[in-house]
Amino acid sequence: MRFHVNEEWAHSGIVKAGNFCFITYCVGNIGGTIEEQINGAFDHMEQRLAMVGLTLENVVQMDCLFRDVYNIPIMEKVIKERFKGNYPARKSIETNFAHVGGSDGLHFQVDAVAYCGK
Repeated sequence: MRFHVNEEWAHSGIVKAGNFCFITYCVGNIGGTIEEQINGAFDHMEQRLAMVGLTLENVVQMDCLFRDVYNIPIMEKVIKERFKGNYPARKSIETNFAHVGGSDGLHFQVDAVAYCGK
């Protein structure tokens, strides 16, 4: 099952397959501080998870993309506040984003896998 489909980008924001949901391209507060963008991305992820009846507690794995990977400690602070000890496995990657705004725009994106079984 596919949700939040964007025909222009040929992209699905959520794909439910068996007991897992794959949530992609979660971003928010583009142009804000890195902490604002990280919180915005998790807000976006929460909205997408809610579309299939899930919460951040269901997230078991995340791929965290940064323009500057040295911002990982800021992300860790936000994760501690938002996931309340129920931390998913994760990896962090530094990348250049092909996004409107260039180097002043997008600085963080998160993709995730959520468990939706019992």
